[in-house]
Amino acid sequence: MFDLIVIIRVPESTNIAPVADALSRMRPLCLAEDGCVSWEAYHSHEEPGRFVLVERWASRAHWEAHDAGDAIQKIYIPELMPRIEREVHPSMRVPSKHEAATG
Repeated sequence: MFDLIVIIRVPESTNIAPVADALSRMRPLCLAEDGCVSWEAYHSHEEPGRFVLVERWASRAHWEAHDAGDAIQKIYIPELMPRIEREVHPSMRVPSKHEAATG
C-alpha cells in the first residue's frame, strides 16, 4: 500500500468554496482509477481555508499514474493549483502497540 496525505491551504477566502467544489468533483474520478483504494477530502472546522486529503493507493506506481488521470489533469491542475498552497506527504500509518507486537 502507498498512503498519501496532502495538506491544502487556501490563502484567499473567496477561493474556499471553489476548492471544496473541485475536491468534491475529484473524488469519484479518483476512486474509479486503477489502484485507488480510498480517497477522502476533509475540510477543517477550525480553519476554513484548510483541507486535508487522505489517499490510499495499491502502490506508488498507481499513485504516480494518477497524475495522468482526469482528476489531476482536468480539475486539480487547472482549478486547484492556482488557488492553493500544499504540502504533499507520502506516509505510512503508525501501527497500534498491539499490531507492532503481533506484526
